[in-house]
Amino acid sequence: MKFYDGRSYAPEQSVGHLMKRIMLLMQRQVERRLAAHDLTSAQWVPLWLISLGQADTAQALTCAVNMDAGAMTRLLDRLEAKGLLERERSQDDRRVVRLKLTDAGRDVVRHIPGVLADVNNEALAGFTRDEFKVLTAMLTRMHATLLAAEESA
Repeated sequence: MKFYDGRSYAPEQSVGHLMKRIMLLMQRQVERRLAAHDLTSAQWVPLWLISLGQADTAQALTCAVNMDAGAMTRLLDRLEAKGLLERERSQDDRRVVRLKLTDAGRDVVRHIPGVLADVNNEALAGFTRDEFKVLTAMLTRMHATLLAAEESA
């Protein structure tokens, strides 16, 4: 079934447009709250990914956040200058530089889950538990559909 027609497509009525607007509003809320911890949106995401074990090199972060290598290097330089992470050359392969959170980095990262939970909960204010489950299921299905289409391309 097709829900949109290119001849009458109105971006403000598109699911993608609405999701992007929601994400932008949520990102602004997260950034506003993490500013108290001296973190910008660009800075907290890599720190969070490192803390979750989802990335431990500049290359892995570059792919995860869709940022060019030069911008990532500059961002990591700033985070290192703030004392939030350190670079450590791999003992196994001297070409690889691993990223590790410092004690200060771990301390600031511990605020991120609470901020994310608060912002998500505020966005879902007024939803019932059943509506939340349906919304989550539908978004999960959309994600899987788009991921499968990307993988088959």
